[in-house]
Amino acid sequence: MSDTDPFDDIIDAETDRDPDLAVIEAGSRTLRTQGGAPSADVPGRPTDPEVDKALRTVEADLATRWGETKLEPSVSRIAALMDVLGEPQRAYPSIHITGTNGKTSTARMIEALLGAFDLRTGRYTSPHVQSITERISLDGAPIPAERFVETYDDIKAYVEMVDAQQEFRLSFFEVLTGMAYAAFADAPVDVAVVEVGMGGSWDATNVIDADVAVVTPIDLDHTDRLGGTPGEIAVEKGGIIKQDATVILAQQPVDAAQVLLKKAVEVDATVAREGLEFGVVSRTVAVGGQMLTLRGLGGEYEEIFLPLHGGYQAHNAAVALAAVEAFFGVGTQRPEPLDTDTVRKAFAAVTSPGRLEIVRRSPTVVLDAAHNPAGARATAEGVGEAFDFSRLIGVVGASGDKNVRGLLEAFEPIFAEVVITQNSSQRAMDVDELAAIAVEVFGDDRVQVEPRLDDALEAAITLAEEDGEYSGAGVLVTGSVITVGEARLLLGRG
Repeated sequence: MSDTDPFDDIIDAETDRDPDLAVIEAGSRTLRTQGGAPSADVPGRPTDPEVDKALRTVEADLATRWGETKLEPSVSRIAALMDVLGEPQRAYPSIHITGTNGKTSTARMIEALLGAFDLRTGRYTSPHVQSITERISLDGAPIPAERFVETYDDIKAYVEMVDAQQEFRLSFFEVLTGMAYAAFADAPVDVAVVEVGMGGSWDATNVIDADVAVVTPIDLDHTDRLGGTPGEIAVEKGGIIKQDATVILAQQPVDAAQVLLKKAVEVDATVAREGLEFGVVSRTVAVGGQMLTLRGLGGEYEEIFLPLHGGYQAHNAAVALAAVEAFFGVGTQRPEPLDTDTVRKAFAAVTSPGRLEIVRRSPTVVLDAAHNPAGARATAEGVGEAFDFSRLIGVVGASGDKNVRGLLEAFEPIFAEVVITQNSSQRAMDVDELAAIAVEVFGDDRVQVEPRLDDALEAAITLAEEDGEYSGAGVLVTGSVITVGEARLLLGRG
């Protein structure tokens, strides 16, 4: 047993791992910040020591590969892997999701709807909040660690065979994508719900020919790789639109919509647009979420309770519903809408960890994985609508490759004070660099710096408690999926 600080032990253990695997795996030394019970859909480390050891071995193997921020824009390697695996991605129909924000929440809603209609689902999303096993789900739950290891072992020899034939080895994300497609075929699933990693055309997931292509709102992110305008980014994201598919378009900037509609015409795809063919008819804030009336491709669905906060989640729900209707042929092969009671049941059970998620009370601590300006603006609006905070303290730890100034500016109107910190990822922005930008945005008197995330949480909770237990102050932890995942663990939620 080490006699040093457990937090330091954790960080030391993480420094050599891939940044997307660098998630704190134990509790905080500040016990008073701990919150509720673990969430079932965000698994922690395996309790069986042998399984945990095997999973760590797989994680270590994956960490030797290119991380998700290092790309060679091509699907040649993943296509070669699919070939030697026997094209597992063609064993089931797929719904493919791209966009800038809202992809994972939309994927979870689509998965819930399909499952409610008695279909066996596979879901592939990224990045993970706490455990790498979250990325591959079967029947609405992350695959067990044992199965994750078995899937890796099953394809490992084929991965190495492809590595030997290619100019570059398969990347971390490409291997995970191969694992997901193999696991779905092995299950087998009735339908796969697949979220792109980045872009679309050359994303590793784009070896499927999805019957339904979903494009959530496009905004500026990864501009160095995808383009500097929504229209340029839409060119890459439109690559998932395949011949004769149905395209579900969320509300888009005009230039992005033009690009996507042109692509649909080129491949004879059918298009359904939010605000025209489907959309949100009405929404009211409700206890624990919101009550919706949605217009789908087959008619209106009333009294839909969605246990998620924020107007953007209502729009995600409309997109998800239209995607599932399209999958079932509503509006084309079948004239009648989906069963409303089944739709209600599905949406009522939706979860989205790390998206305006309450993890502690007195004071209330909320986690949100917003990591770009558009996401931050949506989060700020959602916080204002769903929570009646008298004073809100921000905890922000961001990645160095993001527009952090834009993110901070989006939060400036709602944060009374902000605690700047740093997560354990190699991609994390240096805390002093982030603090300097925060001072320019907030002013020196509203910025506190705590390099360690556990100290930052403690400081924010102390600031929120200054006005007394019943003052209505709260804490919002944001800036990065990794920051949120680590905070979730430190607060006892995993």
